[in-house]
Amino acid sequence: MSQYQQCCECILDTTDDPKIQFTKKGVCNYCVSYSNQYKDNWPDKASLDNKLQVQLSEIKLLGKSKPFDCIMGLSGGVDSSYLALKAKEWGLRPLLVHFDNGWNSELAVQNINGIVEKTGFELYTYVVDWEEFRDLQLSYIKAGVIDWEVPTDHGFFAVLHKEASKRGIKSILAGFNHQTEAVLPKNMSWRKQDLANLIDIHDTYGSMKLKTYPTLDFYKYTYYQKVKKMKVYRTLDLIEYHKDESKKEIKDYFGWKDYGGKHYESIFTRFYQGYVLPTKFKVDKRRAHISNLIMSGQLTRDEALKEGTTPPYCDDKMLKEDLAFFLKKMEMSAEEFESIMNAKPKSHLEYKSYTTGLYVKHENLFKKLNKLRGK
Repeated sequence: MSQYQQCCECILDTTDDPKIQFTKKGVCNYCVSYSNQYKDNWPDKASLDNKLQVQLSEIKLLGKSKPFDCIMGLSGGVDSSYLALKAKEWGLRPLLVHFDNGWNSELAVQNINGIVEKTGFELYTYVVDWEEFRDLQLSYIKAGVIDWEVPTDHGFFAVLHKEASKRGIKSILAGFNHQTEAVLPKNMSWRKQDLANLIDIHDTYGSMKLKTYPTLDFYKYTYYQKVKKMKVYRTLDLIEYHKDESKKEIKDYFGWKDYGGKHYESIFTRFYQGYVLPTKFKVDKRRAHISNLIMSGQLTRDEALKEGTTPPYCDDKMLKEDLAFFLKKMEMSAEEFESIMNAKPKSHLEYKSYTTGLYVKHENLFKKLNKLRGK
């Protein structure tokens, strides 16, 4: 086993990523990559403002004379809530799309309703068939793989694109931003669009057919991009996005209430990230999120070290309640869950995957073609 080492700039270490690398000065490869890609070579504010105005004009032109000029996902979390606020300020007319997987907290529902009421935007909610979805989630849990969030994230991604296609919407607003989300070691998650992985895992451990669960494969996604000319805009990357300031803005405007953790608007996510990941997989995603805030200058290393040592569940009562709720909703006994938690983790690559074989060849080909076209 390699010797323990922690980055001297962020808080990532060899337990967070066994393949992490360090410079002679003790700086990790994540900090180096962030500096090269964003910190040192990121355009100045004037350039970003200009690019933002160009994108907003393009979105409005593509959506002219249509009910909606863009579409965006809304979970009720910080990023999507703040993006809805900015869309209102920018004069955009988005269709808000929510993927209801049956795990929303009451607070999440309140926050979503508050956003819709204050913005006046239309909300489309896709309520997934619970029995199908539970069967799919159980398949991932039984498979021993790390990313139990794939069923939700893939379904949300698929619904967003299918709804945009159905309504003739060309522009998709993405909530991703480099200031808070650029850093995440590969061993902490899996590719959300890996439909081959999802199907094989479900075929192996599931007991129902996925008749209504929405899916989106690489070729359909490419069709949306190349034929239907749908385009994703990462507008939050073009503004100064500060986590705490953004929270204050959405609290003041929407009456938004904090969940106490990143993506904790979902009870499943709170239980998964707060208990399952650190207990079964020895992974604490908060450390990556916190390190990202250090790199973007939103948190000092000393502050991060203190925050990173607090337990994911500060409230033992909440953990017990979430565990009981999880077991009841998944129709699983405590003994069965304990057996799953104690079983050796498996790699996603022990199942079929789009990250190998013909899919990779096709994806690389499309990337080369886009590069030749200057896209």
